[in-house]
Amino acid sequence: MLTPVILLGFIALIGTSRASSPFLHSINPHLHPRLYHGCYGDIMTMETSGALCNIKSLLHCGIRGSEMFAEMDLRTLKPYQTLIKEVGQRHCVDPALVAAIISRESHGGAVLQNGWDHRGLKFGLMQLDKQICHPIGAWDSKEHLLQGVEILADRIKAIQKKFPTWNMVQHLKGGLSAFKSGIEGIDTPADIDDDYVDDVIARAKFYRHHGY
Repeated sequence: MLTPVILLGFIALIGTSRASSPFLHSINPHLHPRLYHGCYGDIMTMETSGALCNIKSLLHCGIRGSEMFAEMDLRTLKPYQTLIKEVGQRHCVDPALVAAIISRESHGGAVLQNGWDHRGLKFGLMQLDKQICHPIGAWDSKEHLLQGVEILADRIKAIQKKFPTWNMVQHLKGGLSAFKSGIEGIDTPADIDDDYVDDVIARAKFYRHHGY
């Protein structure tokens, strides 16, 4: 029979073990998607200047401009939030980045015509160029998003392979730029499309704060 002192110590040990379990779960991204930032760096630690400022967009540029557009798209992105998290985690890509690309490219589908842009060249929420790839699935389907996020992940990996001495931030930014315009035109960090990349990252930070 256990003495009272030993029994109390045993109970305390069990309590300590159980108390540690929720902490371990709390860092599991699959249980808490809001903490998930994928395999390619944490956007919250990355510097960004937001949307490009020029003579035509002095009031809607910079980080505040990016956040303004991201906020405008919150409602249209809401129906896809769970799906965005799922496909992002499937390819180890930050769901907030996926949401930001959808916001930048199609405003959550609000500006599309039967899933196409006004020129009929790009398709779906992530606006895949039919001249580069053959879009699959309906424009707002899981199949389309899986395809788009897979392409994004492949572009990041291609930049990692092409420029092994670049750091993680440069790899992610290069991959985002390559998703938009292709990898062929990127030879130095100066070739990264800063207008697109900085705007997407600023929007992604906004969406991270809103559950993505």
